Amino acid sequence: MDTSLPEAFRDLERFVQVWSLPSQNQREAARRASSAQERKEFYGAAVPRLAAIIDYLNQFPLGSMPEDAQRLLHLTLSVAEIAPNVELYKGSATVPFSFEESRFVAAHGDRKN
Repeated sequence: MDTSLPEAFRDLERFVQVWSLPSQNQREAARRASSAQERKEFYGAAVPRLAAIIDYLNQFPLGSMPEDAQRLLHLTLSVAEIAPNVELYKGSATVPFSFEESRFVAAHGDRKN
């Protein structure tokens, strides 16, 4: 698997293999399978870079991004997936006092992006 990111974001490449996932269902599964420490480490490294990442990605049409930018987009979508768990749920992989979310599968969750 190619794990390269655009030059300005190479410091985040260590997260690509686990977190740069093309579908929502894959990102949810990664969140549930990861430890609180893994989520916090990824979150801590990526969140301060989000403004720069979004500025970079905005230069490309969604359907025709270079592969390294596509990996960066998928990485950013995983940040969005784990952010509530880190920020609101004390690092829990699931929403406390809620239904078992793995019972529900997004209708378009396997669609890329």
